Amino acid sequence: MDKLTEIERSIIKTYRKEIWCKFTKAIRDYKLINENDKIMVCISGGKDSFLMAKCFQEIKKHGKIHFEACYVVMNPGYTKKHLEEIKENAKTLNIPIEIFNSDIFASVEVMNHKSPCYMCARMRRGHLYNKAQELGCNKIALGHHFDDVIETTLLSMLYGAEIKTMLPKLHSENFKGLELIRPMYLIKEKDIINWSKYNHLTFLNCACKMTEEKVIDEEKSKRKEIKKLINNLRKINPYIDYNIFKSMENINLTQILGYKKEGKIYSFLDDYDK
Repeated sequence: MDKLTEIERSIIKTYRKEIWCKFTKAIRDYKLINENDKIMVCISGGKDSFLMAKCFQEIKKHGKIHFEACYVVMNPGYTKKHLEEIKENAKTLNIPIEIFNSDIFASVEVMNHKSPCYMCARMRRGHLYNKAQELGCNKIALGHHFDDVIETTLLSMLYGAEIKTMLPKLHSENFKGLELIRPMYLIKEKDIINWSKYNHLTFLNCACKMTEEKVIDEEKSKRKEIKKLINNLRKINPYIDYNIFKSMENINLTQILGYKKEGKIYSFLDDYDK
């Protein structure tokens, strides 16, 4: 068996429960793919997005929904070494990538913002939506996974004083007709790492110049704290990940002080004497 066949088989067979079933469940439960969609699969060069791309290839082969997929890498200012590493991994995984350039790293560096990772993410999103429109796509797929979701939930609560989470799909506010989908939503990071190691694959972690120069990013530092907190809580309660995740499906609106919807604030007092 050649390496590519073994890699593809590992998704469907070896890691069926941890990866493949969760990928297809997210697509099914959250209605992420519809008939005749054209999806731009966004590859950053990391393990999450490359695995997502392979899962898209597999679901095109084995799935029942007809859709198109194109595989796009945005180069925000990677070094030649990092770019070659991305190309080499794409070749190994047999993913036909299209690379387009932007100057995001340079722009963020000039801004000297206290949260460069946040600014970079916002700017990347805009460039990706523009590229999707150019390619005639109606959806872009990002590689956020289960751990990203629960970390975002706790970040919002502990640092943002609000209860909200990262959703599996959303409509773009600025690019009409475009949706963002997250098909890796139910897949745990540890399983992605295990899959990578099983196949002896190495991917980019973060190729940002400012990260390499150890620029402190407030948002990234907080996310590390949250990740550490969850790891510690997991030692006490092994179901902590699941409970954080499910809490966003089980919000009881009769047992909270208030909530916001479409800019309007609701209070428990609104219905108190009814």
